[in-house]
Amino acid sequence: MYEVIYMKADYEPWWLFEGWEQYIVEKHVFENEAEAKSFLDSKLMELRKIFPKEKNKDEKYWAFWSEKEVCFCDSCDDDLQIYHGLIWNETQQTI
Repeated sequence: MYEVIYMKADYEPWWLFEGWEQYIVEKHVFENEAEAKSFLDSKLMELRKIFPKEKNKDEKYWAFWSEKEVCFCDSCDDDLQIYHGLIWNETQQTI
């Protein structure tokens, strides 16, 4: 199985902090790797058109952002960057 996960949070997707699942915006599951990669490529192109900044980690995680999109953190009394993240996940299917 192959998953493409789109999340939006105030940290990059590779951190996967506890509770990261609450920031999932979309999750797509595929049985076919080619279909999954095609979908991933289309999402990457879509986000590249919207956001000027991008960072990749291990060809499994992508973060996109615009310096204009921030949220205020009450506990740290500062603005935090908002990241749009894509995660590529391959899971073993058990029979």
